[in-house]
Amino acid sequence: MSIERVNPESLGSPAGFSHATVGSGTTIFLAGQTSMDASGAIVGDDVVAQFRTALSRLLEALRAAGGTPEDLASVTIYITDMDDYKAHAREIGQVWKELAGRNYPAMAGIGVTRLWDAEALVELQGFAVI
Repeated sequence: MSIERVNPESLGSPAGFSHATVGSGTTIFLAGQTSMDASGAIVGDDVVAQFRTALSRLLEALRAAGGTPEDLASVTIYITDMDDYKAHAREIGQVWKELAGRNYPAMAGIGVTRLWDAEALVELQGFAVI
């Protein structure tokens, strides 16, 4: 297994993501995760707390499938309030570094009007290569 992060100088230096990743091995597709607890309730009163729980759930699924955070090739973050997310970007970045490290996958943040559970503020979906 290998994942190569590709960041062409012509695209500028990425912060908190890679412009592209190239992987060879087995692909793991990770379902979208929100800040849902084991009982099915959304937990966390703010975007940072919900991001922490959603990322923890995504990484738990990844580990159960045999992967590690370094194996993430791509993550998409669905965001219900982009202004709030951007206002807390530094804190969210710290959560990412704490839980997933500094090897960033290709990433996208997409604003949406709502998620499946109306109380959810973010949802993370991704894939990894092991």
